[in-house]
Amino acid sequence: MTAGIVPRPRATAAQWVAGARPRTLPAAVSPVIAGTGVAAFEGGLAPAPALLALVVALALQVGVNYANDYSDGIRGTDAQRVGPLRLVGSGLARPGAVRTAAFASFGVAALAGLALVIITGQWWLLAAGAASVLAAWFYTGGKHPYGYLGLGELFVFVFFGLVATCGTGYVQTGRVSPALVSAAVAVGALACAILVANNLRDIVGDRAAGKRTLATRLGDRGARLLYLALITVSLIMVIVMASLTSPWALLGLAGLLVIIPAVRTVITGGQGRELIAVLKATGLTELLVSVGLTAGLVIGS
Repeated sequence: MTAGIVPRPRATAAQWVAGARPRTLPAAVSPVIAGTGVAAFEGGLAPAPALLALVVALALQVGVNYANDYSDGIRGTDAQRVGPLRLVGSGLARPGAVRTAAFASFGVAALAGLALVIITGQWWLLAAGAASVLAAWFYTGGKHPYGYLGLGELFVFVFFGLVATCGTGYVQTGRVSPALVSAAVAVGALACAILVANNLRDIVGDRAAGKRTLATRLGDRGARLLYLALITVSLIMVIVMASLTSPWALLGLAGLLVIIPAVRTVITGGQGRELIAVLKATGLTELLVSVGLTAGLVIGS
């Protein structure tokens, strides 16, 4: 062994798990829960499609997390971070290994999606699945990632709100009702709020790296106002959904109580690590709102 050569560090299993960002998984689970709740209320609960939809959502979420780690890492935009561990940016894992982990996750999502298509007979869903994988990769991947153009929130709303929630309900009931759309908007708004809080936390570093997120485009004050608007939209849509289904669906509002301290932090100008708590609270709120909605719909049915 040549003297003076320092072995390249290798990420541990725990660090690979951390790199998958498990705290973001509520954003994948929540739309499936909400969509299944609507399906139960409408008398079309189907456990097998619901479970497969959950696998697809979780695998896509993990895949996009590894893909972001890889793409941001090779671009150098993760060099200075306040938030969770990044495998490539920290030098703990080779970029190729992280990219492989992303593609493996997308592969799991594709297999579960194919099984879902075979069970339901809805072959057009293959196009929706392919679009979801492409959206996950090109968020920060490719030559012109849309996440660097301020379009991340729009795609999160579409794919982790409308597509995931309505898709989960559709594969069980065979239709997309106004109640299902209302649930999708409520969940999608909170998923967007998670990304807004994340980008607000990273606004200084993203500006320095030339990453033009929506937060950097709107500025600090604009991003905070957008966060508050998304929370308000979610609250309103829970009420709308209750009016379309059952008053018991208002149990979803209980989940929004958790976010009150986070809203206070955003309003009062919290920065850096203070916004990590906002991220956690927003993710938990999305999960609790979905659980509350579903519990109310089951009771109301």
